[in-house]
Amino acid sequence: MTRPGGCRPAAHVARQCVITLVRVSVAVRVIPCLDVAAGRVVKGVNFANLRDAGDPVELAAAYEAQGADEVTFLDVTASAEGLALMLDVIRRTAESVFVPLTVGGGVRTPDDVDVLLRAGADKVAVNTAAIARPVLIREIAQRYGSQVLVLSVDARRTPSGGFEVTTHGGRRSAGRDAIEWAAEGAALGAGEILLNAMDTDGTRRGFDLELVRLVRRAVRVPLIASGGAGAAADFPPAVEAGADAVLAASIFHFGDVSIGDVKRALCDAGHPVR
Repeated sequence: MTRPGGCRPAAHVARQCVITLVRVSVAVRVIPCLDVAAGRVVKGVNFANLRDAGDPVELAAAYEAQGADEVTFLDVTASAEGLALMLDVIRRTAESVFVPLTVGGGVRTPDDVDVLLRAGADKVAVNTAAIARPVLIREIAQRYGSQVLVLSVDARRTPSGGFEVTTHGGRRSAGRDAIEWAAEGAALGAGEILLNAMDTDGTRRGFDLELVRLVRRAVRVPLIASGGAGAAADFPPAVEAGADAVLAASIFHFGDVSIGDVKRALCDAGHPVR
C-alpha cells in the first residue's frame, strides 16, 4: 500500500520516497523609483532634460499609502553635497514611511553602505564602483549580507544586437556585456538585480522584454525590471518575461498611473500581488 506522500514500505529494502516539488508563487513587488537631485525628485528621458517632480519624503509617503511594496531612492548627482542632502531625505523618510527603502548613487565602499543603513536605508544599490572593482560586491555582501545589496545594471543595446553595461546615465559604455555582468554580480553576492533598460528609460514605450528574459535566464536572484513603463498594461508582460518586481518613476510621479492601477493589472493577468 502506498502511504500519503508517495512512500512505499518494504520488508528488506529502504523506503523510496517520491517528493513532489511545488512552486510557491511569490507576490510581485511594485516599486516607485525616486531620482533625487539637490533634495528634490527629478525625472527626464534617458536621464536628460530633468524636471522637478516633487518632494521625495512626501512622494514616498503617498506611494506607501497607495500600496507600494518598496520605495527606491537614487541620487543622480552622487556628489558630496548631494550625499548630505540624500542622508537628510533618508532620515526623514524612514521616520514616516515603513515600507523597505532602497538607496543608491555614489556608493563606493562598504563604509558608504554603513552610513546609508544607519540613516534608515534597508537596502543599498551599487553600480559604477562595482563595475570598476567587482570585489566590492563580495565585500559588502560578506559584511552586511546579500539581502542588503542590490546590483544596479544600466544596460543598452549594441549595434550587434547584444546588451552592454553603461555608466553616466547610459551615455558611456563600460565595455562589459550586460548579461554576463548581471550573472557575475549575482555570483559575487548581490541579493537582487535592478535591471535598467537605458534605451527605453522615460520613453513610456514599455519594458525591454528581451533584456528581462536574457537576464532572467542568467541569474537566480530576484530581478527588478525598470525602464519604459507607460501604462498599467506594460507591467504584466515584464513579469511574464521573468521579473520578480517592477519599478517605474515618471508615470507614478505625474499621476498618469497609480500603484493601485498596476496591481490591478497584475492581478487581472494572474500574478499575485500584496
